[in-house]
Amino acid sequence: MAFWDQLKSKTADMSSQLKTKTGQFKNKEFANGTMAMCALIAAADGTIDPEERRKTAALITSNDILSIFPPSELRDKFDWYCDKLAKDFDFGKVEAIATVAKLKSKPDQARAVIQIGIIIGGADGNFDAHERAAVKDACFAVGIAPSEFDL
Repeated sequence: MAFWDQLKSKTADMSSQLKTKTGQFKNKEFANGTMAMCALIAAADGTIDPEERRKTAALITSNDILSIFPPSELRDKFDWYCDKLAKDFDFGKVEAIATVAKLKSKPDQARAVIQIGIIIGGADGNFDAHERAAVKDACFAVGIAPSEFDL
């Protein structure tokens, strides 16, 4: 339980930090990287069940941090990445990670995408090993040490 309490506290801190920075992140690469990260979290165990996809989509469209983007555009992009992952998980994962990797030259935006992945992963009260591994993969793709996020 201590781990979960620590994760909730850290997630709240991340959300607060991100809210102050999101205005400067309003660009296509950030939106795409964020939706790729969310799809990776939804598919972290190798499959995306419809309920998990629905819940993740609801979190995306109601998230304050992502409110700088039109919800329908985010939903369409999230669905696009989910469809790729559902059709061929390995290929879809490579494509999603490559999208996140495009933010490597923008470290603030890359960190924000990682933080959003952690927030989405922990939203159900269980930031499991598969979700942590997906976030670690994204960290490596953008050149950020996973230890920066206690992963």
